[in-house]
Amino acid sequence: MHRISLFLLTAILLAACGLPTATVPSPVASPPTAATPTNTRPPTPTRDPRLPTLPPRITPGPTATPFPLATGWWNSAVCYEIFVRSFYDSDGDGNGDLNGIIAKLDYLNDGDPTTTTDLGINCIWLMPVAEAASYHGYDTIDYYTVERDYGTNDDFKRLVAEADKRGIKIIIDLVLNHTSTQHPWFQAALRDPTSPYRDWYLWSAIDPGYRGPFGNNVVWHKSPFRDEYYYGVFWSGMPDLNYRNPEVTAEAYNIARFWVEEMGVAGFRLDAIKHLIEYYTLQEDTAETFEWLRNFRRFLERELPGTFTVGEVFNGNPRTLAPYYPDQLDYYFEFEVAKQIVGAANTGLSKLFMRAVQDAYTQLPYQRWAPFLTNHDQNRVMSILGDDIAKAKLAALALLTIPGLPFIYYGEEIGMVGVKPDERIRTPMQWTKEEFGSFTSGFPWQLPQPDYPVKNVMLQDEDPDSLLNAYRQLIHLHINTPALAHGDLIPLQANGDDVAAYIRRSGDDLVLVIINFDVTSTEPFTLTVSGSDLPTGTYRLRPLYGTPPTTPAPLTISDGAIIDYQPFSEIPAQTGYILKLER
Repeated sequence: MHRISLFLLTAILLAACGLPTATVPSPVASPPTAATPTNTRPPTPTRDPRLPTLPPRITPGPTATPFPLATGWWNSAVCYEIFVRSFYDSDGDGNGDLNGIIAKLDYLNDGDPTTTTDLGINCIWLMPVAEAASYHGYDTIDYYTVERDYGTNDDFKRLVAEADKRGIKIIIDLVLNHTSTQHPWFQAALRDPTSPYRDWYLWSAIDPGYRGPFGNNVVWHKSPFRDEYYYGVFWSGMPDLNYRNPEVTAEAYNIARFWVEEMGVAGFRLDAIKHLIEYYTLQEDTAETFEWLRNFRRFLERELPGTFTVGEVFNGNPRTLAPYYPDQLDYYFEFEVAKQIVGAANTGLSKLFMRAVQDAYTQLPYQRWAPFLTNHDQNRVMSILGDDIAKAKLAALALLTIPGLPFIYYGEEIGMVGVKPDERIRTPMQWTKEEFGSFTSGFPWQLPQPDYPVKNVMLQDEDPDSLLNAYRQLIHLHINTPALAHGDLIPLQANGDDVAAYIRRSGDDLVLVIINFDVTSTEPFTLTVSGSDLPTGTYRLRPLYGTPPTTPAPLTISDGAIIDYQPFSEIPAQTGYILKLER
């Protein structure tokens, strides 16, 4: 009764004030009607003004038509990844250096195409060479100066010149996503909020509170000078650059120009590209990143034509790489193919390997992808394979006969082992059985792996059946055989999960690759393809790699079809062949 009286009193007071009594709520709740929403959305909370202002989103442009790259050195290349600090020390300070690489260039490629005693690579990817705060080089302090442990800018120019004499192109890691906290740009921005470099980084007056994409990692870091935070997706020592600021983009262009025009590099491996531009909690693969990469490509085409680019999108596969094609970088690393090559060598099963290769070949345009086995961020492939040389040879055979531009991690060719932490997968190259593997005359920055006395270049050089000599043969074949370097892929159906078989074709150059990944010999098997553009004819098969148990039977192709072809009755355990098709 008191509640009803209160409402009546309210109505009387409103009427006395000249207000309509219809605005007074009923003392008894009415049931909802069709015109009365029952689940109204709560008001959007006001964004804390101390948080960074949300930037406007861009409207993606129209999708470009996939296109092949212009013909260039990359069409028949094999690239060799080098961590300079661990390759060869020329001055005895315990750190590998640029002059050390020069001293070992003939090991990589002696410049004589008639010899096969060199490794045969024609492209070197150098991990970061600019002055940096840490041993690995991914936290840059000065983009325009070579790391002092590695030498000087003149040493680098001499390396490029000596490599060029041997037909080797040099590409370098270009680390644009972030700098070191020790970089003068960041130091100025950190200490002075009015610095012209302040907007080169990302700041917040309070901790925005969200985590990063790497398993809930911290991405906002407390400033040591004032009550504020800066953004660094990887860790506090590597603050991200702000590529929404045109001045930062202009500086990135200047850096690229310097290394191409002044230092002579042929191109760049771009690190961590999926993190270039963030949108609040969206910290990878943004539309803004894609547009930045498109503009970077346009800059290179306009100002530095012929500059090669390969991007790292960690764990890249056809699905995750699709947004990066076709008008951004030239190539991208294909992690799923890498995983399945190693998996096939380890398990003996070929099905997932063949599927991964076919997916990359059919879904990524014009073979613009780079297969590998493992790299500087992963446990070494030989450790994953249990230090099994037979498995390592199969992995090398697969890597160097599938489509794409293959990359080899230094020491992989002699079966170097290594498991994390990172320093132990980047250990010194094992050249001889002498102290520290003859990497240095001093004390090495990191001890070599314990097996260096029995696993090194010197010993394997003398053994015709060594892993090193298998790599030499396969690399030379890849580079000098058009079908393997850039030919089409025609998968063949084998009646068995342990056999992988495919034909590579470039015009009239055809090769057949057959691999038995299993630890047992195959049962009698046949190979079939129901339709293809293979030219009709009967071919004899000449071995290019491996010695088949018997002379391969002639192969007949009719209207692009191969029906139940049996080259020989079986393949021994963990064995593979490259066979040239000749009329």
